[in-house]
Amino acid sequence: MAGFGYYWKRIGHAFVTLISVTTITFVLFRMMPGNPAQAMRAQFEEQLGGRGQAADPEVIDQMVQVHTGFDPNQPMYLQYFEYMRDIILYQDFGQSIQYGEPVFDILFAAMPWSVFISVYGLALGYTANILLGAAMAYTEGSRFDNSMTVVATFLNSIPYYVGAILFLAFFAYELRWFPGGGRYDTSLEPGLTIEFMSSIVHHGTLPIMSSFIVGFGGGALAMRGNSVRILGEDYLRVARLRGISSTRIATRYVARNAILPLYTQMMIGIAAVFSSSVVLEYIFTYPGVGWYTFDAINMRDYPLLMGSFLFFTIITLIGILLAEFTYGIVDPRAGSGGQSESY
Repeated sequence: MAGFGYYWKRIGHAFVTLISVTTITFVLFRMMPGNPAQAMRAQFEEQLGGRGQAADPEVIDQMVQVHTGFDPNQPMYLQYFEYMRDIILYQDFGQSIQYGEPVFDILFAAMPWSVFISVYGLALGYTANILLGAAMAYTEGSRFDNSMTVVATFLNSIPYYVGAILFLAFFAYELRWFPGGGRYDTSLEPGLTIEFMSSIVHHGTLPIMSSFIVGFGGGALAMRGNSVRILGEDYLRVARLRGISSTRIATRYVARNAILPLYTQMMIGIAAVFSSSVVLEYIFTYPGVGWYTFDAINMRDYPLLMGSFLFFTIITLIGILLAEFTYGIVDPRAGSGGQSESY
């Protein structure tokens, strides 16, 4: 039962964190100069004026309430109560000013595309880190180890958006191997066909390669350092004396223990990859959650921006929870966390 208590405690912490972050964000948005309600009111007045319609204050207040989910004339605590009530009970994040659609529907439709390029980029990046780091440790001090250390350090220092621009300029515009934007070929009928699925992969290759850069380099150096440290442990000498094969020592002893510190980093890195998609998707004109977030910032679409911020907060908390809940499976020595915590 101690294990279940640990899980519920962590879920409770995550829920409190989510509510706290949402509350702080809500208050900051309302207290900053030119708060969203005032900015939205000015936008609606301009839109109505452009159509030659009279800017009736009551009509404008109703429009603001429809888009934000709360009455801007009420005290802030009532606005907050109505906003949280709509989110929790009805999954209503308000209505986008620019698109005129519910924020939840926009983000829910865009989420699978962001998950596609982010998760594949992260998985490929950490897989390459583990393999390269293990090879560098096995050949410690060799020319391969020295050269790969330089390469990994160089790649780790390159910002992902610089890599994205280089990929776009070279592979899309210079060589024309990949498209410069979009999620798939719009001339194809969406469906589970080879042509459509191939188009998705073709359009997603460059964003995935750029996401790959986010997690590559530093992880390889960390894997190398962990492996070198473990190779000097006494229990490996005992294993060799017992006649255990080198393959089993490499997989069961060295690799498994060297990967452990990278596991938590990888799970929490999910948040970093999703946050990087804000710029990444805009560079590749890839309409995912990040693309809509960047567009909301430019267009001052506050309901959509607030919903995107909550999306990234939830993704971060899910990554941390997954790391905490599954670490005991990866490393049985950690236990369930009921008596002590391992990290």
